[in-house]
Amino acid sequence: MTRAKPEDDEYWNSSKFKAFTFDDDDDEFSRLKESKRAVNSILVDDDDDGDDDDVERVSWTGEPVGSISWSVKETASSIRSGSEQSFPKIDTTPSLSKQGSGYSLSSLFKAKSKPGAFQSFSESFSDTSTRTYAPELRKPRSDGKDFVSDLSPEETVRRMQKGRAFSLEKFRSLQDKLLLLDEAVAVYDGNVITAVLIYLKRSLSKEILFRELMARDVALRHYVHYLKEIGEQKLLLELLKALGRTENMALIQYKEHLNIKDEGRRRDFLKSCLSLPFSQDDATHVQDHYTLLERQIIIEASDKKADADIFKKFPRKASILNMPIITTLYYSCFYHYGESEGTFSSPSNIRKTFRISEKQYILTALGARAKLKSWFDVDSLFNTKNWLGYTKKRSPIGFHRVVDILQKNSAPIQVLQEYVNLIDDPELKLSVALKYKCHDVIINTYRDLKDRQQLIVYREKLERDSVEYRKIQELLNNGQIRWKN
Repeated sequence: MTRAKPEDDEYWNSSKFKAFTFDDDDDEFSRLKESKRAVNSILVDDDDDGDDDDVERVSWTGEPVGSISWSVKETASSIRSGSEQSFPKIDTTPSLSKQGSGYSLSSLFKAKSKPGAFQSFSESFSDTSTRTYAPELRKPRSDGKDFVSDLSPEETVRRMQKGRAFSLEKFRSLQDKLLLLDEAVAVYDGNVITAVLIYLKRSLSKEILFRELMARDVALRHYVHYLKEIGEQKLLLELLKALGRTENMALIQYKEHLNIKDEGRRRDFLKSCLSLPFSQDDATHVQDHYTLLERQIIIEASDKKADADIFKKFPRKASILNMPIITTLYYSCFYHYGESEGTFSSPSNIRKTFRISEKQYILTALGARAKLKSWFDVDSLFNTKNWLGYTKKRSPIGFHRVVDILQKNSAPIQVLQEYVNLIDDPELKLSVALKYKCHDVIINTYRDLKDRQQLIVYREKLERDSVEYRKIQELLNNGQIRWKN
């Protein structure tokens, strides 16, 4: 036999080329690896024979289905540990209401420092930094039992749960794909269900997928939640429309106003939303939202150029645009109190337009006018006339709360005592008076209760020769008072 030339040895021994071998297992394994590189799946292999081929290894992070955003990382060291890792399970199932809108808009019109009424409908799904790799295929054993291409739907789902190698691409017919989905739902594993849904989304037309999901409520809820998470608003709207969930669809479209920065464009967008099929309550709130923003734009443009003394003495700290309704009312009571109802910035106009209750209006106006130390305006909030023409103070919020607000705004002691005296309950009146050291109210209350001992105790807390001390002394020396103790 002729000896091979040196260049032939170099050719066959190089890493680029490989000589013919009768080892069918190795050859089959190489072809399998090549055919599976495009598979977009997640796995953690539990068996590795030390092969150092450059195959990416990935694992699930175990995040709950409420997040969906599993990250893909290289886990070569964990794969070589030989221990089988578990496919994370899900306790929670996202909900999708059968009827009506999924949530309410009413919290938008509450006075909060942060407009947190609308939680983010689809949080950011960071897939720019996350890459999904094809699974690493284990070298098949001689009996061929571990070939992933031969697995049934039940076996495939079990391997997905255990984090072992699997392939979804073999399920090509619609019947096989639906069997796989039903098997995933049957094991109550949110990650498995979502992984299968991602494959069906990629391999089925949306019309067929929507039709089949309508008969599978659990899978449908997972799919809706998944679309929310990754921000596929267009596809989500199409799905909701196909399901007849018009109110949910309207709410999703309405939520897009949060992405509009320009107030003029946002106002126009809200106007276009008025024709969407909202529920009755939500339609009212969307109308109020549009009206409020339109009103705020007018007030903001006017107040930017205003040169009234109130703006010079108390410069504006922030824009009124996009503020809640109660914040807008407070702003109006602070800068535009007393304006006629015909102006958009008038507190009475805002109260009437947005149907603000008397209790809420009194609380807001009281805080604004007390901040300005305008005690005359504070009195006017509570002054009412009876049918005989006599003026009397009445409060829908309780005078003890009025006293608390006045004290926080450093009201004079005379003003505080006037409103403490209006508290009907004697014990509550005494408690509030003691809290804010309203001496005259305390002394008069003990006198009315004919409680001599409490007067003596309170006298010892006062400075001698003070007006209050002498007043208590005169009462104690008054023989006409019939004391109880």
